[in-house]
Amino acid sequence: MTETQQAPSAEGLKIGRLRLGTPLVLAPMAGVTNAPFRRLCREAGEQGLPSHLRASLDTAQPGIDAPAGLYVSEMITSRALIEETPETMRMITPDPTERVRSIQLYGVDPATMARAAAILCERDLVDHIDMNFGCPVPKVTRKGGGSALPWKSDLFNAIVQQVVAAAKPYGVPVTVKMRIGIDDEHITFKDAALAAQDAGIDAVALHARTAAEHYSGQAHWDQIATLVQMLEIPVLGNGDVFEAEDALAMMDQTGCAGVVVGRGCQGRPWLFHDLAAALNGSEDRFRPTLAQVAELILRHAELMIENFDDEFRAMREMRKHIGWYLRGYQIGGPTRGDLNRVSSLAELQERLAALDLSQGYPQAAQGRRGRAGGVKRPHLPDGWLDSREIDEAARELLKGAELDTSGG
Repeated sequence: MTETQQAPSAEGLKIGRLRLGTPLVLAPMAGVTNAPFRRLCREAGEQGLPSHLRASLDTAQPGIDAPAGLYVSEMITSRALIEETPETMRMITPDPTERVRSIQLYGVDPATMARAAAILCERDLVDHIDMNFGCPVPKVTRKGGGSALPWKSDLFNAIVQQVVAAAKPYGVPVTVKMRIGIDDEHITFKDAALAAQDAGIDAVALHARTAAEHYSGQAHWDQIATLVQMLEIPVLGNGDVFEAEDALAMMDQTGCAGVVVGRGCQGRPWLFHDLAAALNGSEDRFRPTLAQVAELILRHAELMIENFDDEFRAMREMRKHIGWYLRGYQIGGPTRGDLNRVSSLAELQERLAALDLSQGYPQAAQGRRGRAGGVKRPHLPDGWLDSREIDEAARELLKGAELDTSGG
């Protein structure tokens, strides 16, 4: 542990009024971390808790206590929330068993972001707000959003300050998630993190890559350590946590107060069992047979149908998850193709039942997940890098920044 690391208290990691019994966060992922998937991950995390902590679940205070960590929603677009589009209102509806309602907001206008935060707080729809300044997707960065936005330091500061001001009267903690910068020549995380701390942010999560790196190469954990040394508020580390041992290594090497896990849990919600166990000193690990994975796929599908109230849409959304769940198991190309085209729960049940469910957990299911790609020149608005301050031309461009990412 570094000299400046903020060790979790006896109540766990504190983020504002929240008490994370386990310093663990499910990263928001568009199209992935909806209510059904969050539920599966949280349940797995709670099952991984040592018995004395699992016993505390019955007395956990809703909206305050997160014994197995925090499980964040998909990215919610601030403008769509203000407009109350049906899809966005569905997306912010929590699972009925959710302990702490955590929502990530995305936006590029301070007033719009502040109003969206106020709506969530005024209507008692949220217990924690995270802000997205880390998305590297070209359709977001080319409009000046996501990981491109902190380059405009005055705009970043205004958004953070106004969202904190909107949420704090309600006691709702606010955090930010960011990247190191746009590329190696345009680093933003130090200035942005200090500004966020000054604005009253409760914690900062750093994905230790630049936008140009996307998910390629190795995450620069040393930069997480740098941020830990700089800040007084908790720093959460993100990047290349694919196994429980990775989380332990990250915390040991960087001194971060907790870990944020994204791609590593795709098709493996049980990873949170292992993470919760490891972060609480247990060597217990879950290694599912194919029969257990098939059972989990069916439960996931049932929750998805309930969530969308549309079986065909739910099954269409399930297809990517099915592919991730079955990674490493001996399935066969044609069968995988058939599973990737399922359109009903009955069809899914039939195709899963036809598999060789006696297979044990394969080594090939371990390790890195998601497409890494390579380093690419970031897609940015013309002239974006000419100044650290926002100008009128950039403001005009930002008016369309949320249109392609709207939840509605």
